[in-house]
Amino acid sequence: MASFSLDQTELRACYQALSKQLEQELQVLEPTLIELRRTLHKNPEVSGEEKQTSQLIYKTLHDAGLTPRLMQNQIGVIADVTLGTPAPDAPLIAIRADIDALRITDQKEVPYCSHNPGVGHLCGHDAHTAIALGAALSARRFTELFNTEWSGQGLRLRFIFQPAEEICMGARWMVEQGAMKNVAAIIGLHMDPEIQAGTANIRYGVMTAFCDEVHFEIHGTGAHAARPHHGNDPITTAAQLISSLYQNLPRAIDSRTPAVFTIGQIAAGQAPNVIPEIAVLKGSLRSTNDHARAVLHKRIEEIAEGIAKTTGTRIEVLFQSPLPAVVNDAIISAALERAAKDVLGVEQVGLIDMPSMGGEDFSIYLQSTPGSMLRLGCAKPGQKTAFLHSPYFDIDERVLALGSRIMLQTALLLSLNPQLIQKGN
Repeated sequence: MASFSLDQTELRACYQALSKQLEQELQVLEPTLIELRRTLHKNPEVSGEEKQTSQLIYKTLHDAGLTPRLMQNQIGVIADVTLGTPAPDAPLIAIRADIDALRITDQKEVPYCSHNPGVGHLCGHDAHTAIALGAALSARRFTELFNTEWSGQGLRLRFIFQPAEEICMGARWMVEQGAMKNVAAIIGLHMDPEIQAGTANIRYGVMTAFCDEVHFEIHGTGAHAARPHHGNDPITTAAQLISSLYQNLPRAIDSRTPAVFTIGQIAAGQAPNVIPEIAVLKGSLRSTNDHARAVLHKRIEEIAEGIAKTTGTRIEVLFQSPLPAVVNDAIISAALERAAKDVLGVEQVGLIDMPSMGGEDFSIYLQSTPGSMLRLGCAKPGQKTAFLHSPYFDIDERVLALGSRIMLQTALLLSLNPQLIQKGN
């Protein structure tokens, strides 16, 4: 685990002065951030359809005097901000927010409940967006302080408002459109309803799982339901395959290595009295290191081959949409931890012991650039917690200004210590 400190007295003074200025700015901005978040919450858009959301982000940044850029198909936004007078080789620090919603009906009884039937911001992406907007809007006010009191210091920031995180495609789209060009480090955060607002947790190393979709297509022989001996039932084979996978995959790897396999979709047949020709299974494989992932891939194929031979069917196995694990960089994680402690208090920031088995396409950015994500507590005190992806999920909106401060202070720490991070491509 790394630590992050500012050795030079002048740099410490600069950081402390700007941190205090930022706290004051965000106290003023907080009502605006809450209103932005509620507007987003009322008007959620699913992955790949975030045009109205992108327009709102673009207008908010443009009206503040920034020069945002809408991405391809008017979905997604990037905005570069230069503050003060950074050195020519100053690192470009990216702050990423995801902007899409889920196909889940929002069932909360609040004035800002979703107005879009069947769609809701129930994973906190509206909060992530408001936090990044808060960082961008408040950062804009730093230039005067840099120029008057800290001549020769400055920051280069890029704000990335990314679509389609929920389908694990948006980060790839943004990278393909140059979002990571020249970026030296990238930071982000995620709402965590399992801890109270005013607290945060950081993870060093692997934070989320490798994710693979696994598709099985089982080819049998159709027949009348009353005469199964005339055919070869792929549904029976599917039942055997699921049972065998669930029993044997956990024993294929070291029991101390987190991994999980789940079948989430079964499709076969059109009528109750007909044995179909084909059954299709779709599942999700989650693992936390390359070796375990490779072993599990091989074992899935071996089990499918064995079941096919035993049942006389043909089983095709396809691994799709691979998503790497988020592996948090030690130095950038240390900067996030330091900033979070400075904003929330030392006792309010903890360490995450084990990686999540969830997926997060923030990992795509980390293929070429070091970065890290923080878990920011958002649970309301004294209320029953509704977890992520629940139709009742909500946040304590005090986290918006806190999150903006943590993101911007982390960027400031990294900018004042450019020698500690690798330069981007």
